[in-house]
Amino acid sequence: MTAKATELKLDIGRIGTVSAILMQPDNARACYVLAHGAGTDMRHVSMDKIAVGLSMRGIATLRFNFPYTENKQGRPDQPAVAHATIRAAVEEAARLCPGLKLVAGGKSFGGRMTSQAQSKAALPGVKGLAFLGFPLHADKKPSTERAEHLAGVAIPMLFLQGTRDGLADLSLLRPVVAALGAKATLHEIEGGDHSFAVLKRSGRTNDEALAEVLDTLAGWIDDLA
Repeated sequence: MTAKATELKLDIGRIGTVSAILMQPDNARACYVLAHGAGTDMRHVSMDKIAVGLSMRGIATLRFNFPYTENKQGRPDQPAVAHATIRAAVEEAARLCPGLKLVAGGKSFGGRMTSQAQSKAALPGVKGLAFLGFPLHADKKPSTERAEHLAGVAIPMLFLQGTRDGLADLSLLRPVVAALGAKATLHEIEGGDHSFAVLKRSGRTNDEALAEVLDTLAGWIDDLA
């Protein structure tokens, strides 16, 4: 499928404006509001690969910068600012992609901020949340505190996690997902790290691991009511 990338400005009310990119293939059947991780921005090569890969699978994406990345500040925004940015992005996606199934989430920090926002007040029109590496805890500091808010999310959730992810000990994440019941699905990417990169000795490439991530995500989106 062909897809064009449209550069946008996202208005976050009193907070200001940030850049965004809509990539919408012909005959798209859904739109994924894709938030970036803490150490990257919407133009990072990984974000571009995800957007292009999803467009090839018939899924539009709206990716955007958080204010701290837009303004080239090192420290991530306070949660309230991140939540407001995500809400603005969801509203813009609904406006630009009328009639398309709407899902939200993203990489690491971006996915966690999206679920926090959803737990506080439902993101209008969003049918499910998809996490591309949920950051359950800081590196080498196993904990489940960051997952406590997920109990307040009532819509389906997909956790795509590498088995070598240093920010999500699977012995902790598996029971967290199980406790969420039928609304939560965990798909493990064998040998993948927090960015789904695999070791050479695994016998497959990073691109093949990413294809598994995107195929799984597209299939899950299709299965959403």
